Order: sequence, then structure tokens, then C-alpha cells
Amino acid sequence: MENNKILLVEDNPGDVELTKRALQKSNVTNGLIVAKDGVEALNFFLGEDGKSGCSVEELPVVVLLDLKLPKIDGLEVLRRMRANEKTKSVPVVVFTSSNEEKDIIDSYNFGANSFVRKPIKFAEFAEAISQLKLYWLILNQPVPNGIRKP
Repeated sequence: MENNKILLVEDNPGDVELTKRALQKSNVTNGLIVAKDGVEALNFFLGEDGKSGCSVEELPVVVLLDLKLPKIDGLEVLRRMRANEKTKSVPVVVFTSSNEEKDIIDSYNFGANSFVRKPIKFAEFAEAISQLKLYWLILNQPVPNGIRKP
């Protein structure tokens, strides 16, 4: 059975609620997993020992990753995901309020699939989520079994 969950890595409770509301408004029925910081995200994927964590079957269909996170920032989460065989092909959308050119460049250099700036107004936020849904949950063809073989 294919997993269809979304992992949201977001430390701001208000943005978590906005994302949940926008997903509901866009009729996204995928389950939502929330990690409140970079450590929780990495533990989800790799476990506390760096070698366990979720199974390949439990990998999310897409990760919405904020950059400004406590404990371990989003870029480091992305770097570690791309360095791990199990998680290197998981689609990652950097979904952040940052508009700094350096963050955009670093995100793509570390392997982000997309960079989306979070809109401030709810209607625009909901539209951004709707577009993410259309592409990442409907149009995008994921890597079979979640792992890209060389």
C-alpha cells in the first residue's frame, strides 16, 4: 500500500493551523504529519540513531519544509535527507516566509525540488497550497518505491 501522507516541518503553530485549513479548503485528504523542528523531522526519517526511523513504505509523498527551524534548521534537514539513501528522492518543497536570495540558492543547491514563499493573506496561502496539491499530489510521478537506484 502506497503512503500518501504529507510531512509538514514547521515550528510556528499559526502556520501549522493555516496549512491545515488550506489543505482542508483544497480538499486534500492526505494525512498530515507535523514535525515542530529539524530534530523531529530527522528523527521521523532516520530515527534517533540515524539509521532507523520510518520505513520506505512510510515515507511521505511530499515534505513541506520551513527553513527557520529551532534545533536544526531546514537547510541542514534537507542536506541530511539528500545524503541518506532512503530519503534522497523524497520530494521536498521549501515552504518558507524567507525571500532571501541566499536561501533560495542554498535550498536548490541542497536538493530542494521547489521553493515557495508563504503568502501572508489566507486566500493567497490557500491558493499556494492548492497549486502544491495539483502538482505534487496529482500531476507529479514519484520515484517507484521511493528510492532512486543508480
